[in-house]
Amino acid sequence: MQRLAIGIDIGGTNVSYGLVTEDGLVKLKESFPIKDFEQVTDFVDYLSARINHSLKGLSKTDFKLIGVGIGAPNGNYYKGTIEFAPNLRWKGIIPLADLLREKICVPTYLTNDANAAAMGEKIYGGAKNMNDFFMVTLGTGLGSGFFANGQLILGHDGFAGELGHAIVDPNGRLCGCGRKGCLETYASATGIVKTVRESLESTDEPSVLRKFNIDEITSEKIYKAALENDPIALRAFDFTAKMLGLMLANTVAITSPEAIFLFGGLANAGDLIFKPTKTYMEDYLLVIYKNKVEIKPSSLPENDAAILGAAALVWNEKIGD
Repeated sequence: MQRLAIGIDIGGTNVSYGLVTEDGLVKLKESFPIKDFEQVTDFVDYLSARINHSLKGLSKTDFKLIGVGIGAPNGNYYKGTIEFAPNLRWKGIIPLADLLREKICVPTYLTNDANAAAMGEKIYGGAKNMNDFFMVTLGTGLGSGFFANGQLILGHDGFAGELGHAIVDPNGRLCGCGRKGCLETYASATGIVKTVRESLESTDEPSVLRKFNIDEITSEKIYKAALENDPIALRAFDFTAKMLGLMLANTVAITSPEAIFLFGGLANAGDLIFKPTKTYMEDYLLVIYKNKVEIKPSSLPENDAAILGAAALVWNEKIGD
């Protein structure tokens, strides 16, 4: 009998879920927009109905559903709740794991999306044989998940590892959290766009990016400009890497990892972000840590990574062994 887990990724725009085998094969994947559900109970009713329909499609397959894993913004693993997520319509504390467990009738686990990504890397990816590493997700914001001594670090309240909201400049850019100078305002897709816009507005330096209106600038356009050796785009990547490398060096001093994995949209820039980040990190590292920590791309397939990470929460619990 094949054991299956359900991995669910909850984003600000869409929800994706998939049926995942123990060795990381995504047998089925579905998604739908989240904006239509004003009440979380309506969302849970719809999601559970979709999942049950998907499971019926496997009726000829000999399988056992052993659990559900959920990756969500501001997810609290200990409580199975989403708490004050700024990009979701549902405000306050949402007991999503309990609500879904009542419908699906299997063990259900929830954590924040970056923790789920780190768990996916540990169970299915490049960190299989590592006990000490951390994952940094470089998307619209910056998320992170930490492993130490083979265990996901959650902290006493379930919210450990918010590297994106570590402050690199107390007088810096205003963050969505209400504070100034958080790392994610510099080292993220949104952050690099802000860096380029500031350069375009404060200088007359030629750039291929000037053919766009300032609000049309995206991280993808910056990446393409950098490939053409555009000076403003190249400096933006260098500045982004400097801010990221500084914070990674500080974090290495606390966690002493074997490796750091970068994942998400900005990490797809490859050497434009990896090489300078590694250089700056090494420059800022205490001598006892130098040349010991790798910076690596995630080995999870990007299209399935969020689902795999969420499903990995189930396999990590070793249910049904």
